Amino acid sequence: MSGHPLDEVEIQSALAQLPGWQVLDGKFHKDYKFANFTEAMGWMVCVAIEAEKLGHHPIWQNIYDSVSVDLLTYDLGHVISNLDAELAQIMEKLYRRA
Repeated sequence: MSGHPLDEVEIQSALAQLPGWQVLDGKFHKDYKFANFTEAMGWMVCVAIEAEKLGHHPIWQNIYDSVSVDLLTYDLGHVISNLDAELAQIMEKLYRRA
């Protein structure tokens, strides 16, 4: 899938479909909380598989039962793109299953 930058209206529309997500420092951002480390890592592995298929990868940090995620598209000039919105949607679907 090819990426294209989102304008402000498209960003706000995407955020309306992504509970808990916000724009922070020019990136889509969300902090996820899990029951324990194993659940957090399991979710990350599932996301990694889907991110690889999409060809778009998160900036993230795991600390025990928490995962902090930032999404930004470097290839398009460090902007929020449709790829970020799509990966965020995938993360949300996988989180609901965790």
